[in-house]
Amino acid sequence: MAKSTSTVKKVAPAKKVPATKIEQAKKLQKAPLLFPTDLGEKASKDISAAMNSVLADVFALYLKTKNFHWHLSGPHFRDYHLMFDEQGDQLFAMTDPIAERVRKLGGTTIRSISHISKLQSIPDNNADFVEPSDMLTELCQDNIRLTARMRAAHDVCGKYNDTATASLIENWIDESERRSWFLFESSRRSDSSGH
Repeated sequence: MAKSTSTVKKVAPAKKVPATKIEQAKKLQKAPLLFPTDLGEKASKDISAAMNSVLADVFALYLKTKNFHWHLSGPHFRDYHLMFDEQGDQLFAMTDPIAERVRKLGGTTIRSISHISKLQSIPDNNADFVEPSDMLTELCQDNIRLTARMRAAHDVCGKYNDTATASLIENWIDESERRSWFLFESSRRSDSSGH
């Protein structure tokens, strides 16, 4: 059996840190944080408020979409069930980037369901039964409402030249318009489409 040879590197002894450096480090621990963006405190406050309103509506619409996904019935069950699931996934995927964008701007974001309920403009639907056609119509209108709220937030971003948040919103507007389009087309009666 061969002997294993280990190579041990000698570590140089640690240099003593001067007392002045230790004192500087202690002061930095107690110093207020510098604002994390060059946009300024007013921009942070206004953009954070606009984006938190968007986030509240995204959560409200996500939950309503999943509610309808879970409680759907009827001859188009499979198609609508899959579409609602896909749309719910798309909405949920927006939540973390919105919240993290608010934090990057130095703001705070949504903390609870009750916080969402204070900010949301999209109404809940707690009905025991909703006709599939009504689900499609309601979700279409809610996506249009979300699009309008995102456009308003985009205007706030434009006021402060926040191109990063505006860029994210532009993509989400396109996704929201696509959801509205799919819901609208799915809600049309077969005789109204010429088929």
